[in-house]
Amino acid sequence: MIASGFPDFQSHALFRGGHAQTLAGLYLPGPRYPYRAVQHQVAVTDGDRIVLHDDQPSGWRPGERTAIMIHGLAGCHTSPYMRRIAGKLAERGVRVFRMDLRGCGAGLGLARLPYHSGQSEDAAAAAEEVARLCPGSPTTLIGFSLGGNITLKLIGELGDRPCGGLDSAVAVCPPVDLQAAVSRMSRIQNRPYDRHFVKLLLRRVDARQRAVPDAPTVEFARRPRGIWEFDDAFTAPVSGFGTAENYYRRASSCRVVPNIRRPTLLIASRDDPLVPSVTLETLDRPTAVRLCLTNSGGHLGFIGRKGLDPDRRWLDWRIVEWVLSH
Repeated sequence: MIASGFPDFQSHALFRGGHAQTLAGLYLPGPRYPYRAVQHQVAVTDGDRIVLHDDQPSGWRPGERTAIMIHGLAGCHTSPYMRRIAGKLAERGVRVFRMDLRGCGAGLGLARLPYHSGQSEDAAAAAEEVARLCPGSPTTLIGFSLGGNITLKLIGELGDRPCGGLDSAVAVCPPVDLQAAVSRMSRIQNRPYDRHFVKLLLRRVDARQRAVPDAPTVEFARRPRGIWEFDDAFTAPVSGFGTAENYYRRASSCRVVPNIRRPTLLIASRDDPLVPSVTLETLDRPTAVRLCLTNSGGHLGFIGRKGLDPDRRWLDWRIVEWVLSH
């Protein structure tokens, strides 16, 4: 179902299918936005800190719209989709805060604990900090993939309760059922993604240990070869979940989506190789949540035909439209 008012997504002729869309979304060059952000450190639980990258448009004033963006697995504020969409929003007068999860990007060395898919408390801390920096400004929370799960988890946990200036949200390709998403990634045809992410995560573990020598860690009996092995051996025990199964159960946003009261947009594709679309189609969605589920688009891809939008990045313009509509 396409949310009313959104044009249908039509795949670029050269990028048909979920894998092609996913890879094109990551590697296809886009507009370059020079880094001019101001960095703000935010205290979170356990004495750790995260970093917000503040892209403030010229002439912006308190009371005008802000947005917080949360990246996906193994990403940071420099991830292509983060830079690209932040730039487009800032060009239209939205003050954007790109959030580095614990130990990511500029946050390397500022956190003893690793980030994980359920860290909604860190997003809440970011929202409160943005409200302090921008008094009276409404805020849209925007999450991508893992960041999308964090976004939905926070908005669902809040219900009607205030948190900074949060009044709306967007979740793109969110793994609302973490067990289902990890199981899908472990399939033979998706194993290259599984191995790729694990390599990136292991590098980040090594970098974190060098930057924070007293950070809690584990001795791997063997180097994990997939996300489930990594989470069961590292993420779950270090983050206090014990096992991967318990981590996935407690951190999945599907448990709290029915409690969402703020206007929230979910964008995903049926041919996403990483997130099963059925987990979104069968989600118990309240009236505040609108699902935009396209037939193609892959995972964070959505490279469309020319002429529909100012460029081929269909996803970017739907996010811009949603944010500006509020």
